[in-house]
Amino acid sequence: MSVSFLQVRPLTDADAAVLGAWAEDELFCRHAGWTSSSPAKVCDFWIRQIKDPPTGLLRLAAESVDRELLGYMDLHGTDPESRELGFLVGPSRRWGHGLGRRIAEAGLTYGFTELSLERIWAEAVAANVASVQILRSLGMRETGRGEAETFLETNSYYLQFEILRDAWELGADR
Repeated sequence: MSVSFLQVRPLTDADAAVLGAWAEDELFCRHAGWTSSSPAKVCDFWIRQIKDPPTGLLRLAAESVDRELLGYMDLHGTDPESRELGFLVGPSRRWGHGLGRRIAEAGLTYGFTELSLERIWAEAVAANVASVQILRSLGMRETGRGEAETFLETNSYYLQFEILRDAWELGADR
């Protein structure tokens, strides 16, 4: 499964070391909500996640065609027709180059084509302007306001979004 120069695949133990190294990027950790700056602890966490993922969590590595890990995408939930999309780009030096949109787009493509979902939804903290812009750029429509949340010491709240299969198919040529 690929979107432009990006492809998704299952996470491996080798990815855990890369994800662990991202813990040294303080800006990334603050944005992603990662609380440990110990690469070894983060690597151990990811090895456990890869070997025994939480129920209902499909998390796929997003990599470049030369196999460099760029982030990951999630489709979370057990409903056969609807899942929650999540995405992450790391480390912070990769931000601002369109990777978040490509990874999120790969999540939508995977969900609608491989899982035959009818609906994909997502939440983004309103203060995280980049994430909100990515969801909107993918044709996801805002459906409501969620719980309060703090992002980078700013009081905010979640914005909720969704896209239905029909709408995605109409805009798939974006």
